[in-house]
Amino acid sequence: MRYRVRAIGASATVVETELEAASEADARAIAVARGLSVLSLKEMARGRGRRRFPLLLFNQELLALLRAGISLAEAVAALVEKETRPGVRGVLTGVLAALNEGRSLSSALEAAPHAFPDLYVAMIRAAERTSDLDQAVERYIAHLQEEGRLRDKLVSAAIYPLLLVGAGGLVVLFLLGYVVPRFSHIYEDVGTDLPFMSRLLLEWGQFVEAHAVGMGVFLALLIAGGFALVRSQAVWAAVGRQMWRMPFIGERLRVFQLARFYRTVGMLLSGGIPAVTALGMVTGLLSPMLQSGLNAAIVSIREGRSFSSTLATRGLTTPVALRMLEVGERAGNLGEMLTRAAEFHEEDTARQLEWLTRLFGPLLMLLIGCVIGLIVVLMYLPIFQLAESIK
Repeated sequence: MRYRVRAIGASATVVETELEAASEADARAIAVARGLSVLSLKEMARGRGRRRFPLLLFNQELLALLRAGISLAEAVAALVEKETRPGVRGVLTGVLAALNEGRSLSSALEAAPHAFPDLYVAMIRAAERTSDLDQAVERYIAHLQEEGRLRDKLVSAAIYPLLLVGAGGLVVLFLLGYVVPRFSHIYEDVGTDLPFMSRLLLEWGQFVEAHAVGMGVFLALLIAGGFALVRSQAVWAAVGRQMWRMPFIGERLRVFQLARFYRTVGMLLSGGIPAVTALGMVTGLLSPMLQSGLNAAIVSIREGRSFSSTLATRGLTTPVALRMLEVGERAGNLGEMLTRAAEFHEEDTARQLEWLTRLFGPLLMLLIGCVIGLIVVLMYLPIFQLAESIK
């Protein structure tokens, strides 16, 4: 669920932001971990708050202008002039107005939480202290691009099985709802003894034809109910909890979430944000199964304990990631090693997805083919029997 938070920020100014959390208590805890004093917290209506602002494109264009030697205010002004979309132009106009008033870029971005996420604003604020704004923007571009690549791999891996299930389901529906009822009339006139399975199939065809309107209404209600279930966050949460309990799938989900966690924390640490602050900002990236461990890890690290051993104790590492984090702690490049750990696990996840797709696709096609073939054989089996009796 998504919450709109009104709070007092680190600079003693009132800020509004949006947080993703499982409950209101979790949202309040995330806000406190980010150093905010919560004034009000309200759940947002479903479907609102989705970022339509082209953040990746904005950063790419801003980086190109900054590296061309153009000042920040002039770069944003150029982006405003070229923009034709009213919503995006309005956001950029607000940022430009804030810059012309003498406010910092992070303060200007913070005023538009629907367009600029908290992680991005925090990175820009840290970059303003170290005067490496272009490097921070470049790091965030790389972060968005890597997240996009992994998301594209997940989507492409899911498309083929969904197409197979959709096409096979339509064929089976056509056979059971149109072809089988037509065949039932033929066998009524023949009057011969039918095999048990064929008789059941043809009785189904007669039932469908006699209750066509009711079946149509039932199918429409079933489809509508399916869409409602798909859009229900409670259903997805319940499905997620069950998937986390499955031996193989649960471990894969854990590794996938940890990879996102490592990449985001690594980006923040490389941008100069302290470890405790960075961990508090990424709590919403983890599922409730891992959030409690992260909250406990934040307390331990704040008390001065080792970053890598604390995450390992709380179940937030893998064997490979733990070795990388230990090396990064000793060498002083923890952010870089977190990013490398994320890359390692993302590549491993992509390989396993590709293997599962190659295995699951043919198996699914074989199953659909067997179902369709069985229906066709059961329809034509009485004809073969009739031909035998004529001979």
